[in-house]
Amino acid sequence: MDDEFSTSSSHAPVLLEEAIAALAPREGGTYVDATFGGGGYSRALLAFPLARLIAIDRDPEAIARARALAACDPRLVPLEGRFGDIVPLLLSIGIDRVDGIVADLGLSSDQLADPARGFSFRLDGPLDMRMDRTGPTAADLLARLDERALAEIFARYGDEPDARRIARAIVRARTRAPLTRTSELRALVAAIKKSGSTRIDPATRVFQALRIAVNDELGELERLLAGAVRVLAPGGRLVIVSFHSGEDRIVKRWIDTDGGRIRPRSRHVPPPLRRLAPRLVWLDKGVVRPSAEELARNPRARSARLRVAVRTDAPANGEEEAETCLRRAA
Repeated sequence: MDDEFSTSSSHAPVLLEEAIAALAPREGGTYVDATFGGGGYSRALLAFPLARLIAIDRDPEAIARARALAACDPRLVPLEGRFGDIVPLLLSIGIDRVDGIVADLGLSSDQLADPARGFSFRLDGPLDMRMDRTGPTAADLLARLDERALAEIFARYGDEPDARRIARAIVRARTRAPLTRTSELRALVAAIKKSGSTRIDPATRVFQALRIAVNDELGELERLLAGAVRVLAPGGRLVIVSFHSGEDRIVKRWIDTDGGRIRPRSRHVPPPLRRLAPRLVWLDKGVVRPSAEELARNPRARSARLRVAVRTDAPANGEEEAETCLRRAA
């Protein structure tokens, strides 16, 4: 593991060139790297003549690296916190508009490589999985949730076909002793699945699901999308790199329907006004995936998907726009 004050990282940023090109940084602009991690996106962006780059991360170790990098380049402003809180975080330093936001939703290699973090099933360590070292751990969830709740987590966040059987085995096992180590959970899942002919480890989906639940990752993503609508300047771009089908569905649905469209809540708003101007539109409706060359260099990139949206000049508050339309109609 890197020294906490090191600016270096073993993490290889995924779809780096494609993400930076999609963000299209302009001279004098203000941008947000919502997931600093190992700093790959931030370093690439600092090669451009930006006015300011805000680096957000909830992981204290990632923020330590960001602060070390900021000591070398004062344009970088590190902010420790969850990217779902992007609006209050930016307001805390007097910023209410930015020209672009990029977020890589994947787990960093630095987090996976540290056994003490408990993210990896390949390394024995405590079942922690917390990105910001606060709140319940994965072990806490395994100890207190009932069979139905555990099965729902494994199925919803991990697409695990044996979710119910694994949940039942966990509940049975914890009557003898609590599950506290990654090696214990991996062995339990392997015994249930008994799969010897798969290219992924049998525990992959269960570990992914637990991590997402511990960190409320899908909820944070929804809050990031809502915050992006409020802070992006017209023409500003939102670039999201996701690794999980649930994440990608949230991004796509947000831009396509409810999240990216203004839908006033009042029943008294006439039907034509209930679907007003979009606040986010696709730059390109397609999805960008890693090239064969990148996959050869970094097999972990195989599930990455990049999507890009552009902020329109529609008001962020839909009800305000509805009232304006009603006044004009009157």
